[in-house]
Amino acid sequence: MTSIYDFSAKAIDGSEVRLDHYRGKALLIVNTASKCGFTPQYEGLEKLHEELSDRGLAILGFPCNQFGQQEPGSAEEIASFCRLTYDVKFPMFARIDVNGADAHPLYTWLKSQAKGLLGSEGIKWNFTKFLVDRDGKVIDRYAPTTKPEAIRADIEKLL
Repeated sequence: MTSIYDFSAKAIDGSEVRLDHYRGKALLIVNTASKCGFTPQYEGLEKLHEELSDRGLAILGFPCNQFGQQEPGSAEEIASFCRLTYDVKFPMFARIDVNGADAHPLYTWLKSQAKGLLGSEGIKWNFTKFLVDRDGKVIDRYAPTTKPEAIRADIEKLL
């Protein structure tokens, strides 16, 4: 795979979504969890979605249960939590693994394109973020501690 547009993923409703659907948009791709100390970042992600989606930003949320078992629910429970607790309107996908032998191919590719701390590829925790430009190139990777609002200036450069 040579481009983000070569991948597809299951939406939280189970439908298959080809990422070339987002061609021409800047993307912020985030592995999420509902029971994490960083879960309140959903609020900041939704704010970015509300304020920048009309200018070409798409935020893609990928629930993951690999870190402290902090995303244990079914797809319906995850979707309900996001909608009712944080009024999430950006696209959410089915729960995936981001590390290990069962890692989703998208995340294997993202990690190879933007290394983490000290050149590591592994995702360290929930709410790691990848910023992708309008051409599908991974621009940067942000730690879970980086709040969505701290990325806004980088996103706006791509819009």
